[in-house]
Order: sequence, then C-alpha cells, then structure tokens
Amino acid sequence: MLRYQLIESLTRIILYLYFFSLIDLAGLIRKAYREVFDRFVYDLVTLAVIIDPIGTAAIFAALSQSTPPGGRRAMAVRGTAIAAGICVAFAFGGEALLRAMGVSLAAFQAAGGALLFLLATDMVFAHESGLRQPTRAEADEAQRSVDISVFPLAIPLIAGPGALTSLVLLMRQADGAIEAQALVLLALAAVMGLTCTALLGAGRLLRLLGVTGAHVVSRVLGVVLAALAAELLLSGIRLGLGL
Repeated sequence: MLRYQLIESLTRIILYLYFFSLIDLAGLIRKAYREVFDRFVYDLVTLAVIIDPIGTAAIFAALSQSTPPGGRRAMAVRGTAIAAGICVAFAFGGEALLRAMGVSLAAFQAAGGALLFLLATDMVFAHESGLRQPTRAEADEAQRSVDISVFPLAIPLIAGPGALTSLVLLMRQADGAIEAQALVLLALAAVMGLTCTALLGAGRLLRLLGVTGAHVVSRVLGVVLAALAAELLLSGIRLGLGL
C-alpha cells in the first residue's frame, strides 16, 4: 500500500513538473516571437519612413506625366527592382566599404543620424532638397529623358542617401545574426513592395490624396523619422565616447 502511495506521489510530482515546464516553454516562445516581431516592426517603420512610398509616388507622377500608362508601369517596376538591388548590395557591402575608407561605425552612425534628421526636417517643412527629391537640374534632365527608371527614380528617390545609410546601420545592429539580417531584408522587401504598388497607382493615389494630403502624410512620417534620427545620433555619440 505504501509503495502504491509513493508511486502515485511521484507520478503527481512528475506531472506537475511537466505541466509547469510546458508553461515556461510557452512563455519563452511567446517572448521570442514578440522580440522578433518588435525588431521587424522597427526595421519596417524605419525603412518605410525614409523611403516614403507615397511621397516618392507623387514625385514620380509629376515626372512621368507625358509617359504612356504602359511605359509608366514598366518604369515603376524596373526602377523599384534596380533600387532594391542597390539597397541589398549596400546593406551587405556598405560596412566593408566604410572599413576600407577608415570610417568608424560611431562616426558613421552619428553622421547618419544627423543626415536623417536633416531629411526629417525637409519632410516636416516640405522643403525641396537633394536628399529626398531631385534638384532642379536633375528634374529638368528627367523631363527630357524617355526612361527615368534608373535616374532619378531608383537613385535618389528610392535608394537615396537616407535609405542606404539606414540599411548599413540596421545591418550593423543585427551584429552578424542571420535571423536579424533576414528581418532587415524582409522589411526591405515589404517596403519595396509598397513602393512599387504606390508607383503603379501613382496617378490615382495623387488624385485621391491631392498635393495637400501627400504633404500631410510626408510631414507625419517626418516627425517619426526625426525621433529615429535623434536616437541614432545619440547612440553614435555614446559609442564614440565609450559611454
């Protein structure tokens, strides 16, 4: 009788331990998924705010007014594909290029934060500058060009200085982890998909939002970008000072 009671007690203890281990395992899985999701959202928001699909589509619509619809669609797809290739190449080779030039990560991160803050200022106050829009000379050249998919659509409207800088910083924050790098590339693919969709419907999107609506969206994104830029700038300063 005593032996049966002992076996029953041991069985209960084993079942309790198994049950609580499952609870702990489920909690660890939820925590891991939440960390992955938060990291993906951070990468996605950063790239979406900088590339600004709606603002890019508005500029593309203005530059391609005289192009037939079929040609406009072809330029939108080709320009997005070229920009995506440039972004991926810079994401993997940008840091090596910086090392070859003798530029430290702290200096690049601080300079990148300052550059993105200037870009955010342009977005909030709707200033036209070479950071996110072609200059007047570049716009005149684009108007005379039959195909604007490479210039100025792919560079600098989509794969501009802000986007390339952000990709290098995001890949550096991944610190060589394949999973984190995959999240950056997944976020880039999602933003490129949104950008291509916005470019394909640029005319309808501009008619729907109007110039004022496009500026409102751009200004809201500019405020978010300013906060991200300030964080990057402060992180670069702390890293440089060893704090």
